[in-house]
Amino acid sequence: MAWLEKKGIRVAPFKVGPDFIDPGLHSKVAGSVSFNLDSWMLSRSYNRDLFYSKSRDREIAVVEGVMGLFDGYDVLSDTGSTAQMAKWLDLPVLLVVSAKGKARSAAAIVKGFEAFDPDLKFAGVVFAQAGSQRHYQYLKDAVEQNCTTPCLGYLPQNEKIVMPERHLGLVTADEMPISSKTLSALVSMVDDHLDMDRLINGLLDLEFPEIGRADTPRIKQDPSATRVRAGETRVPGLKAVQGPGRARIAVARDKAFCFYYPDNLEMLEAAGAELVYFSPLTASCLPEDIDGIYFGGGYPELNAKALATKTLLLDQIQEASLGGMPIYGECGGFMFLCRDLISARSEAPARMCRVFEFDIQMSTRLRSLGYREITLTRDTLIGKKGDRMRGHEFHYSSMVETQPCENVSDTVYEVASRVGQKVSLKGYQKNMTLGSYFHLHFGSSPGAAPRFVGCCEAFRKARSSKG
Repeated sequence: MAWLEKKGIRVAPFKVGPDFIDPGLHSKVAGSVSFNLDSWMLSRSYNRDLFYSKSRDREIAVVEGVMGLFDGYDVLSDTGSTAQMAKWLDLPVLLVVSAKGKARSAAAIVKGFEAFDPDLKFAGVVFAQAGSQRHYQYLKDAVEQNCTTPCLGYLPQNEKIVMPERHLGLVTADEMPISSKTLSALVSMVDDHLDMDRLINGLLDLEFPEIGRADTPRIKQDPSATRVRAGETRVPGLKAVQGPGRARIAVARDKAFCFYYPDNLEMLEAAGAELVYFSPLTASCLPEDIDGIYFGGGYPELNAKALATKTLLLDQIQEASLGGMPIYGECGGFMFLCRDLISARSEAPARMCRVFEFDIQMSTRLRSLGYREITLTRDTLIGKKGDRMRGHEFHYSSMVETQPCENVSDTVYEVASRVGQKVSLKGYQKNMTLGSYFHLHFGSSPGAAPRFVGCCEAFRKARSSKG
């Protein structure tokens, strides 16, 4: 993506899977919002419409895969995998293979990928962590003798561009500025070691749907794709219920609360919400004249001390909840709405909003990870009883109940789980505040965003009638 931007080629970035961190890094490098594509959480039509609409005025789309090419929801199907998304969108695959410790066996790997699913098209193979040009030549000779996929180069080992990691993955783009020096190093690696001309020309020789280049006659246009006006940024298929102004929703956004699907925010706007962004880390109080609050996931645990000093803000959020304002918190946002946040180290607990009477205990090991499908067991601010929606769960903390929560139901969500898998996920609703470790993709339930905005609008009207 950095190389393409450097060459003046406009990139439409995408990420397969429910990851929040990689799309943030994409957006920093490509200068364009990166969207998640997911064949388990979202329908085929949703993914296709999203892909075509966001690629409409760009010259090339780059879709980063998830895990291995065929890894996804389970081991018996390609659901949720990069392979399934490539087939849904009819896109060629650039295979990246680790060269570390390999020579001729690399050809067996490439040949295995070629044969595993004949419906896939491969644009080429790139070897990562190659020891030298001579090492790459061994790999290339072996592949060319035994496979049909062209070798397009290699990336040498380079510790200078290794990105720092922590318990939820790579450090986020909000906390890790990508310097011009690092970008130059990335671009130089591509210039020096990858045959990008052959890759791009090879793409033009393949038949796949149009991704936005009107000046490329050899690329077929997909008549089933939803088209939007050039420059339009809304999720396809969404029509505003009313003009913006039905409700003002405050959205917490900073390095402590940075996990949002861009689609979720666009769907709230399409439903008539005016989004007001604020930073709980720097704001002394809530934005004025708001009718609801959305706390996304992120890293409140890494910023607990700073958040605990915002006593006025914490009190205001607690009072807003008691007053019936619709408040939605997921994962890190849910942790923020609880009582105290307890570090995995021997530190004093940090006070949070105390809407829910749970303490949050951090752990040094993963507590839960995976896709989740929930069914609402009662009406909530994101849907009505019986509504089904999909998302995922990923956290290193757990709840400790300090005392029984009044007016709280722990059966707001009924969670479907696979055979042999025990899932403890629950949804908690108190007054009009809903919290859970569940990361919901609004695209899995078309009524979720309008429902949330509608609840905020009802709160606005009730507040107005009371003067």
